[in-house]
Amino acid sequence: MLRNFVATKGRALFAACAVLWMSALVAVPVIAARQPVTRPAVFMTAAMYGVGAVICHQRPERSFFVSGVQMPVCARCAGLYAGAALAAVAVAMRGRRRAPDRDVLRLALCVAAVPTAATLVYEWSTGVMPANALRALLAVPLGGVIAWIVTRVSTATTAVEVH
Repeated sequence: MLRNFVATKGRALFAACAVLWMSALVAVPVIAARQPVTRPAVFMTAAMYGVGAVICHQRPERSFFVSGVQMPVCARCAGLYAGAALAAVAVAMRGRRRAPDRDVLRLALCVAAVPTAATLVYEWSTGVMPANALRALLAVPLGGVIAWIVTRVSTATTAVEVH
């Protein structure tokens, strides 16, 4: 019983964090575009863009702009995080399920990586950058599967540790 409680709360917390992160990525440019900018807003936007700089190249031509301001991550990263948020919520809502074996997880990851890899290969081989919307859309499956794997593996680990 305790094992199920811990696993359920862990999935819900992970989903909440994934949704909050994705929401912040969209909200920060909106906040930054508002004038006058308050001190807390300056701190929050600086923190988000700082974290974004650590995890993403933030090239303007590869990024979405919201309210005329560049998002803290590129379009592909935004797609990854959107996929992760959607999958985390779906897993949290489904409840307790048997964790798939590692071979299934590996296969799912490989299949989900194909669309993102295809955009990279296309870009590197032609020198033409796919549209940002396409880069984001094709990254959604990879972000979703990664979130699914993290949720499944962490739930299985938590269940073993609590027992």
